[in-house]
Amino acid sequence: MKYRFIDSVNFAIQGILHATRTQKHMRYHFSAAILLLVAVLFLRITALEFTLLSLSVAFVLFAEMMNTAVEALVDLVSPGYHPLAKIAKDVSSGAVLIAAFGTAVTGYSILSKYIFPHYRRLLNMIGSPGEMATLVSILIVVIVVIILKALSGSGSPLQGGLPSGHAAVAFSIATSVSLNTRDPIISILTITLAVMVSHSRLLMHIHTLREVIFGATTGSVITILITLLFRTMRLEQLQ
Repeated sequence: MKYRFIDSVNFAIQGILHATRTQKHMRYHFSAAILLLVAVLFLRITALEFTLLSLSVAFVLFAEMMNTAVEALVDLVSPGYHPLAKIAKDVSSGAVLIAAFGTAVTGYSILSKYIFPHYRRLLNMIGSPGEMATLVSILIVVIVVIILKALSGSGSPLQGGLPSGHAAVAFSIATSVSLNTRDPIISILTITLAVMVSHSRLLMHIHTLREVIFGATTGSVITILITLLFRTMRLEQLQ
């Protein structure tokens, strides 16, 4: 049976829609692509840089599509569990991970020179908390977490409940390190560690996503507010 060109295009679009509808990672990739396009509009990158970013994003989407196709084929051939079926799925997922890692490196290499100066300027605007403000921030974050958990009536100081104490403290420390160093690289690395700590609470089913996000926001906001307060006090003392 012969298909017209428009029929082939429709089949291809149906495949993209199926992958987007059934695969959450595909939706994540598309969301990241939208954010990247918005950033490109404001950063005014060169045509060559835009081409490289576009190819990288397309490569990740292609890898995710192929991963979905492999999973569907494996489920058709081997409905039950089989070691080889697991290997096929794991390898295809690994291909997506490699593609995503390569895209992240490409994105960092191109966008860092545009974003980092603005990020460093933002850190300088907030100011450096210093040793005392850092310690005070972490202590206040811990106290606030305990109070909020007591008010919500769920979880314990170290496990479960709203908000996530681990996420709050991790992001408080990450924010303090970012403000003290004012170095974009160090800031990104410490925030990445904070995200990993927070993600571990989700993987262990100790907290919900809402509790983790609320905890991370609480830790960061309190640290920034304490830093601004100490900065204002220092300026008043100098006057």
